[in-house]
Amino acid sequence: MKITDQISSRLAFLCRVTEKECQQLLGTDQRLFTDLFTLADAQRIEADPLLAERLDAFVSRFGRLQDTVADKLLPTLLLALAENLGAAIDNLDRAEKLGLLISVDEWLEMRRLRNLMVHEYIEDLAILTSALQKGHQFVPQLVITARNCISRGLKLLN
Repeated sequence: MKITDQISSRLAFLCRVTEKECQQLLGTDQRLFTDLFTLADAQRIEADPLLAERLDAFVSRFGRLQDTVADKLLPTLLLALAENLGAAIDNLDRAEKLGLLISVDEWLEMRRLRNLMVHEYIEDLAILTSALQKGHQFVPQLVITARNCISRGLKLLN
């Protein structure tokens, strides 16, 4: 199967960017979750700028990696695989069938958590704490999915 130069260049670029985003998320995750993030930790956010920055970095990198994979890398990879593109949910379903994604339902749960982390923490620290703990638990799966897409993309490019 011959991939156009435009798709090939885009896929190579997105594979490089996605791997960097994986590394950044893993590093931030490790620094933020040296221990289980608790409600007491969340209550220190306003008084601890370093903690607040780590939290913001985690939320941002968690969401950015999801966005990059679902909105950019996956559609480009599907094009390179000569698959038909559809709505985002259809692309995720195709990724699950191709073995790139463990579960569409879990991916959607990660997306819901991202939205909670972004929008709810100012008002309800208990919701933030729970969402961060769940987000931390999803980091390995998110990175595995991203790296599955990268691996498949690099195989196509070689």
